Amino acid sequence: MRTGDRDRANGEEPRSPTIAHLQQASSGRSFALQLLIVLVLLATAQTYDGSIHGLGHWIVLSVYAGASILLALLSLRTAPGTGIPVGPSRGWLGWGSTLLNASVAIYVLVEHMFLGAADTEEAAAAVSRIPAFLILLQTALTMRVWHTCLFAGLVTAGWGGAILFVYLSPESQHLGPHVTLDEEVPGLLTFMVASLVVLDGVRRLTWAVAATFRLERERLILTRFVPAAVAEDLAQGGGPGEVQERHACLFALDIRGFSALTRTRPPQQVVEVLMEMRALTHRAVTERGGIVDKYIGDGVLAQFLVGPPQAQARAAFTCAEAVQLRLAALNRRLAEKGLPSLRVTIALHAGDVLVGVFDDGHRAEFTVLGPAMNTLARIEARAKAVDLPIAISEDFRDLLAGSGASGLNWISAGTVSEASGPRLYAVAR
Repeated sequence: MRTGDRDRANGEEPRSPTIAHLQQASSGRSFALQLLIVLVLLATAQTYDGSIHGLGHWIVLSVYAGASILLALLSLRTAPGTGIPVGPSRGWLGWGSTLLNASVAIYVLVEHMFLGAADTEEAAAAVSRIPAFLILLQTALTMRVWHTCLFAGLVTAGWGGAILFVYLSPESQHLGPHVTLDEEVPGLLTFMVASLVVLDGVRRLTWAVAATFRLERERLILTRFVPAAVAEDLAQGGGPGEVQERHACLFALDIRGFSALTRTRPPQQVVEVLMEMRALTHRAVTERGGIVDKYIGDGVLAQFLVGPPQAQARAAFTCAEAVQLRLAALNRRLAEKGLPSLRVTIALHAGDVLVGVFDDGHRAEFTVLGPAMNTLARIEARAKAVDLPIAISEDFRDLLAGSGASGLNWISAGTVSEASGPRLYAVAR
């Protein structure tokens, strides 16, 4: 199970380094917005918003402003030259800010309910609710789902508790002048609906950003081993360190008589011929969306992993034909240099494999594993024994027939026992 999946199952936020970096980067802007909210509250109170404010109102706002500045300074503390937060900014700082925000929002709401307004203007009620809605958005912009949930829950509980207290004590006249429950209850319901919408939005945004960066990171890692188009497809199925089960069409090429060539020709000529053959095969494979897995002596192992099975088979078979065609041109060039011609055997098979980057801590290698690879080896050995240029398995033949390929004649190479290997076919046009 991937880290993000575990977090989702446990109800936690994704522990993505990218998300953590974005959250930290947003801290400065978040606290700037927090201070802006304080200035709005001070300005509206100073210019008279219709509320009846006591000395405690100014004390609370002043404490809130001072605490916000302190938290902002702590959030800016980083290790020299790294930009990594140090000290408390990595622990309780975010939660402390959330609790502080919830406290001031609840205070402003409850103060308005119990002290009331000097007249019937609606400005007082509107201004008392502004902090709750603004700070809800400000908390959501930090991309911290649980912080946003905590803020919304605390404000809902505080505001709702005050409303319930007044409702259960109608004779005590706790409501301030020009304040009614007919206004407060819809305001609370509006905040609750807004909280649900914001929470859903920030959750979706967080997972979308995390998934996007995860896919991009995995694609970049995979491009070290495979072409970009293949890496993008593989990244959709899991992390770079994870093994996926996928269908693949397998391609194995072996140069016939290469051992004799090494005994009769100078090493430099042998290497030149081998490199020519490898380059020729590599181009043919990658042009058709395949992956050259590895070179084994004078052999080449490749896979076609992208697309539906029929498309994989068509790509692998046209690749084999292209190799044979280009080999004829290579042999003409070799003949001009006085070098012997080359012959190759290409074996094709299809089946399910385990594919991924296998990293033991010392070396990382992209490859495939599974019984299909063993079957491919047996097909190649039998094809060499009966001297077939292109040999395919019965499974591969069925896929190729379903791909719409035309003009192909299947020539059976005979049926063998299960212990010796699968049924083999040659292809002729």
